[in-house]
Amino acid sequence: MFKGLSSLSTLIKQAQQIGGQMNDLGEKLKGRRTTGIAGGGMVEIEINGLLEVLCCRIDQQLIAGGDRELIEDLVAAAMNQAVAKGKQLHTEAMKELTGGLELPGLQEAIAKLVGPGQPDEEEEEEAES
Repeated sequence: MFKGLSSLSTLIKQAQQIGGQMNDLGEKLKGRRTTGIAGGGMVEIEINGLLEVLCCRIDQQLIAGGDRELIEDLVAAAMNQAVAKGKQLHTEAMKELTGGLELPGLQEAIAKLVGPGQPDEEEEEEAES
């Protein structure tokens, strides 16, 4: 009976360690930055690793042109690229946390945190064009 209690105690300690590591991971991701670019650099969206938008830069010439639909499309494209890169930051951080082990369900857990999908090289190239 007491043998099971020591196993439970060990399990609780491990869960506490993982919880602490996840908090550290959140702080680490908050400090990391990535940028999505569209329209040949006319629109830039910068986000942190928690997928929070930090800034949006729109070239003055684009604004002066007054093409609202083009601006909206470029902002969306830059945002999508930044989010895809942000998701990649999550994946890399989780791999660091797990020591590079491919744990079953890891990708699904990340998808629940930041949404489905990973950046695709073709999508990134198209967004940069």
